[in-house]
Amino acid sequence: MAQIIVQGAPRAERGKNEARRLRKTGNVPAVLYGGKGEAVTLAVNAKQVTAILRSEAGHNTLFQVDLAGKQEPAIVKDWQVDPVSGCLLHVDLLRVAMDVRMRVKVPVHTFGDPAGVKVQGGIFEVVTREVEVECLPADIPTEFKVDVSGLMLNQSLRAGDLRFDKNKLRLVTDPNNVLAHVVALRVEEEKPVEAAVPGAVPAEPEVIKKGKKEVEGEEGAEAGEKAEKAEKQEKKK
Repeated sequence: MAQIIVQGAPRAERGKNEARRLRKTGNVPAVLYGGKGEAVTLAVNAKQVTAILRSEAGHNTLFQVDLAGKQEPAIVKDWQVDPVSGCLLHVDLLRVAMDVRMRVKVPVHTFGDPAGVKVQGGIFEVVTREVEVECLPADIPTEFKVDVSGLMLNQSLRAGDLRFDKNKLRLVTDPNNVLAHVVALRVEEEKPVEAAVPGAVPAEPEVIKKGKKEVEGEEGAEAGEKAEKAEKQEKKK
């Protein structure tokens, strides 16, 4: 595999204005740190770093930072991108000692159509897309590819199911962590409409009831007055 080299140059000035000036020249501000050396502020070639991030290995790509003819192995530890233009704004580079094991996160890519989806009508869900491993810089894997065609309903792919050379790599992620699984389709139950009780008479509003009582009271008073008048006339006779 051809060695990847990123051109860099020390920089003394800092600040937003200096960063803008660097970007106009095709470079971006960077910091190189870690290992036995001190942290160094520098400017690196933006196109070269962007090509690394877009490569198959991505930020786990091992490359050489060339500073005035002196090369140091490193990987991209962190980076910032403009949310509008997508241009690289800043990058953190981590020094790498080729004889010292290090921890890195490696992407997990699945392929194939799970039988639990095709035959049993389930849904395939990816829970996490990367795992952490420990290894020497030269043994950092590009990715883990897993065939999930045999996954049935309620079956899952776990970190411990990944295949790799245990003499070179050590799995840091919990082996029981679920990476992907096939689950049943969730159907929300509709609440039943409350049925009306047979023979039930809807209650009348209070206003109507009150009005009926008032009417009944008035009619009773009129009937009482008529009865008194009739009794007086009988006595006179």
